[in-house]
Amino acid sequence: MAKALVTGASSGIGLAIALELARAGHQVYAAGRSEKALNDLRASHANITPIQLDVTDREAAEAALEGLQIDVLVNNAGIMPPLGNFADMDMADIDSALEINLSAAIMITRMVVPQMRDREAGHILFTGSAAAHSVFPGMAVYSATKAAISGFAAGLRADLSPFGIRVTEIVPGRVETALYKDILDAETRSAMYSASKAVQPEDVARMVSAVLDLPEWATVSRFDIVPTRPTPPAKKG
Repeated sequence: MAKALVTGASSGIGLAIALELARAGHQVYAAGRSEKALNDLRASHANITPIQLDVTDREAAEAALEGLQIDVLVNNAGIMPPLGNFADMDMADIDSALEINLSAAIMITRMVVPQMRDREAGHILFTGSAAAHSVFPGMAVYSATKAAISGFAAGLRADLSPFGIRVTEIVPGRVETALYKDILDAETRSAMYSASKAVQPEDVARMVSAVLDLPEWATVSRFDIVPTRPTPPAKKG
């Protein structure tokens, strides 16, 4: 089976993807920053090898990936900067979002893709966002990073498809994860998910597994996964 590298595997969508791929028989390198979460992952499945890694640390990433054959790369690591008007954003939050959501994904891809091209085989997936394709207030920088990922995925596909390498953009809508835990209080987060059932990380993971199971001549360039029931509009008055 394939050897897969999943970034941002400590929680949420990345954790669910790592577990799903391991259960499917793939050898999974699960990269993340939380030592405890990675140790729990190691104990959960024999097919998972945890890698404690800050994806923005280029030297550490190069050392961690040296000598590894990667057949499937899931660029999932990402953050949500504090919500609010762009004019009020701290530059540090802007820098972090650009570095983690965009620059790190490009860097990790550059480290992995030459070996895929040499073998003329491989699959690269990016966790994007519905915010890349629709306008939401208070999310200008986050939307910009995910729109850039969308554009990069499309350009990468054009570069690599002649070598038989597949590239897929994952476009989740409202998914119930810890993405907002540092920028919204518990009550606000609960209200986000109370109106209707949100997509679960495991739902996204099952879609990723289905995409990987397609024959090599078929590519899912992008898939959108959103709640069946939309969030009701806010009541007036």
